[in-house]
Amino acid sequence: MKTLFARLAEVEEQRTQSGKLYREFMRVPSMSAGLYVLAAGETDRQKPHREDEIYYVLRGRARFKAGSEDREVSSGSMIFVAAEVGHRFYDIEEELAVLVIFSPAET
Repeated sequence: MKTLFARLAEVEEQRTQSGKLYREFMRVPSMSAGLYVLAAGETDRQKPHREDEIYYVLRGRARFKAGSEDREVSSGSMIFVAAEVGHRFYDIEEELAVLVIFSPAET
């Protein structure tokens, strides 16, 4: 893959149709990307990943804990989490939609 164009609305529709919280829309060996959506009040059941991660909050409000760091996040928040660091969203006040980028690609 040399180029990929994706539209958020299409990825959101595919994620909704799948019935899953996460929808990957791009994968190459060096990285992968997807959309992660949690409803207000939902529990984030993530486990630490073997890859570095970047989160970009598209919409919603919640708190985010990674290691000893704990912050409020909302639209426009950007978060880096190193591989193997425990992390999760919690106290989700509004539906949370997050662009997730893994490097290398999530395994």
